[in-house]
Amino acid sequence: MKIRARLYARIVLFLLSGICAASQTAAQNRSETKALSAIYLRPVAFPELPSDVLKNLEQRGCQIPQQAYTHERTNVIHGEFAHAGQIDWAVLCSVHSTSRILVYWNGNGQNPAEITPAKDSAFSFKDAAGKVQFLRGISAVNKKFILTHYQAYGGPTPPPIDHAGINDAVLEKASIVWYFYREAWLALSGAD
Repeated sequence: MKIRARLYARIVLFLLSGICAASQTAAQNRSETKALSAIYLRPVAFPELPSDVLKNLEQRGCQIPQQAYTHERTNVIHGEFAHAGQIDWAVLCSVHSTSRILVYWNGNGQNPAEITPAKDSAFSFKDAAGKVQFLRGISAVNKKFILTHYQAYGGPTPPPIDHAGINDAVLEKASIVWYFYREAWLALSGAD
């Protein structure tokens, strides 16, 4: 089941990257450094983060890419990602133009789980005004979201759902839900 889930995750990540890339125009062929003109915030912009998590993010040199078309701070979430009753934190951390989801168990700043690194440029595009926008976003999702999307789109059969998952999305395009089960991250159906 883990091998099939990993294969599914790679296929979905490839498709998510392709969907975002397909929405780019020919004029958007740009270097990695131009992708940085999108908005990136330092972890200190999120005072709600536990101090140990904040310290670890700063030590890693993380920048937190912000989702396009919102004035809210994004890509820092919390929820019961390991099991019910434990509050964990997840952050989309970009270092050297590559973002990954870091999950800090119980707010502990040591040994975060790392999910699905991908080049920021695969999730960036230049809008009509010439501004680079970032389209990748994470959010906490519940059992209803997971089961509704499985019923609508198929994919791997979800395990028993008793805590939250992390929806990893290309905004308004598609997503994949990362669900922690038996010490491994499963890739489940998100939006299509």
